Amino acid sequence: MEVRKVYTIGFTKRSAEEFFEVIKKAGIKQLLDIRLNNSSQLAGFTKKEDLRYLLKAICGVNYRHELLLAPTQEILDTYKKSHGSWSNYEKDFHTLMSIRQVEIEIPRSIFDTPTVLLCSERTADRCHRRLVLEYLQSKWGDIEIFHI
Repeated sequence: MEVRKVYTIGFTKRSAEEFFEVIKKAGIKQLLDIRLNNSSQLAGFTKKEDLRYLLKAICGVNYRHELLLAPTQEILDTYKKSHGSWSNYEKDFHTLMSIRQVEIEIPRSIFDTPTVLLCSERTADRCHRRLVLEYLQSKWGDIEIFHI
């Protein structure tokens, strides 16, 4: 069984230069945007259409928005706006992935090309991008995770 290297990245507190250089250095060819909201002014250079263009122009990287891997607004609001606990967020998001059957709905072949999952959090420790890959790793077993 061939192990697929899959990366994660957050854009908060990163300059555009740092963000795109890290992606280029890692050899990424595809970015999966797994944010629920990707068109906010707060997203800066990572607003959906700007990011699609910049990734292709600067790095030769394809962009894909994958809502199946995003939390629901309710889960997000409970955690962020209502100051819910991280452990409850993890449990709720894990349940959501299970209900959505992401291990079936997302084809393994999506990771045949060097891929990075994008979210906003600077680090992956309290971000759903880590939870997505850990979930898929537990189901498929052939994913090696790198947080860049």
